[in-house]
Amino acid sequence: SIPLLTASIMCKKLAEGIDALVLDVKWGRGAFMQTLDQARALARSMVAVGKAMGKKVTALLTPMNQPLGRACGNALEVAESVDCLRGRGPADLMEVTLALTAEMLVLPGVEPDTASALRRLHAALDSGEAFRRFRDMTATQGGDVAMLDDPEKLPQAPIQRPLPAPATGFVTRADADALGRGILLLGGGRMKTTDTIEPSVGISALAKQGEHVEKGSPLMIIHAADETRFNAAMEWFGKAFTIGPAAPPPEPAVTERIGMEDIPA
Repeated sequence: SIPLLTASIMCKKLAEGIDALVLDVKWGRGAFMQTLDQARALARSMVAVGKAMGKKVTALLTPMNQPLGRACGNALEVAESVDCLRGRGPADLMEVTLALTAEMLVLPGVEPDTASALRRLHAALDSGEAFRRFRDMTATQGGDVAMLDDPEKLPQAPIQRPLPAPATGFVTRADADALGRGILLLGGGRMKTTDTIEPSVGISALAKQGEHVEKGSPLMIIHAADETRFNAAMEWFGKAFTIGPAAPPPEPAVTERIGMEDIPA
């Protein structure tokens, strides 16, 4: 229900007393909105509500048919986020993050346009300021900054095994839904409220769609807490990838932008 989703999401944002809001609306196999049309309808509805409330709102529609970045799982994603804040994160994750933050600088008038915003963001990454700010925030909230300075100190799963490619060719599918279900079985998420999340589990070094792989080379590294969960997750991981003779057309990291100017008065 688009109206109910809109109300659920926007009421919380508006109650915070915001002046501007940038929304990342995912669509695809690993997203709540499975199709682009569904995501577009939700984005337009939320932007319309923001506009009606006198707020500056834009939405970026971004695909989630395959995972964003190369890591999935709690500690593994923290480590990847540190890489991003140091300016060396995966290309698709960096592109989406920079696009969203550039919007956030332009909406309230901090920067006059996207090009200026991106220059400011790259300068913050190149100078180390982005990472330093995150480190300071973590310290202020009582976090262990030693884990940020050396992500190897984050929780490590005792089992770390590659998933070998079944054939030589190009990755034509790295299904986000199947990978997510496998990570859930590893203990990376909850199936019921009483479940305990295992922070060390997940996947890393993920091969992305369009990349060439050799038979037997790793499609990803699986991080598991025990053999039982590893074997359960393999039922999903084994069918997450398709290898073909040719690379699929590249998918843009940002599919579409919907702003207030796209909403009728």
